[in-house]
Amino acid sequence: TAAEKCFVAQPTLTLQVKKLEEQLGTVIFDRKKHPLTPTALGEKIILKARQILREAESLESIVSSDKSMMKGDFHIGVIPTVAPYLMPYFLKDFTDKNPDTHLIIHEMQTSNIIKGLKNNTIDVGILVTPLEEDTIREVPLFQESFLVYSKKDDPLHDKNLVKTSDIKPEGLLILNEGHCFRSQVLNICGEEMREHKGFSYQSGTIETLKNLVKSDLGFTLVPELSTLGKKEDEPYLMRFEEPQPTREVSLVVHHGFSKEALIDALRESIQKNLPDVVKKKKHFVRVKWR
Repeated sequence: TAAEKCFVAQPTLTLQVKKLEEQLGTVIFDRKKHPLTPTALGEKIILKARQILREAESLESIVSSDKSMMKGDFHIGVIPTVAPYLMPYFLKDFTDKNPDTHLIIHEMQTSNIIKGLKNNTIDVGILVTPLEEDTIREVPLFQESFLVYSKKDDPLHDKNLVKTSDIKPEGLLILNEGHCFRSQVLNICGEEMREHKGFSYQSGTIETLKNLVKSDLGFTLVPELSTLGKKEDEPYLMRFEEPQPTREVSLVVHHGFSKEALIDALRESIQKNLPDVVKKKKHFVRVKWR
């Protein structure tokens, strides 16, 4: 029966047909005839309904095809405190596995990535979350520790591990306004830091901050990836005690973005190629930047 084919009880199907007739303001089936037959107008409605169902199936097929399609150019916005340190770990692996996918990388601050996702000028962002943006979908990738970067004669080096309460405003070197990393450093250091006006120096890059520390102009906090594989950085580094303050790095896309295959491929490539010290983060406190 029709009800069985629709996987519902007969009374349920009868009720739904009646509701449709009321909504359309016409009779679809002639109930005086047995077996039940469509009216002349009902025949046209059924014909059109079948056409709509076919189109719906076609639409699903288009969406399914689009989700798996990765061929062509894709614009990726990456924040400056992540781009130079993360991209070298996974880009070659990704491009080798996806030769038809051309990633165009843009270093952009967070506000511009959000704007680009909303106005469709970029496809994917890599930045620090949470954003708390209703129209943006976040796909967390990893937690990255904050490290203290200071000279050996800094009193902080008298400790095996640093507490967040050990970080004082005097001599702290930070990034310029507009960097989410700056906001996180201020959040780690608390209200005392926000109220302090005597910042020694404000820079646009992590590497400039490191060079200033080496010139004995103060100390700073740096993201862990910026120090890995760099022997020249090792004498300057100190870790926080657990749970370590970290930043959450994520892929972000607009909720309307349908290329699931691209999101999955990027996530897989990034997570597979991360250094073990970043992959195996267990005891941490995620630092918000907003």
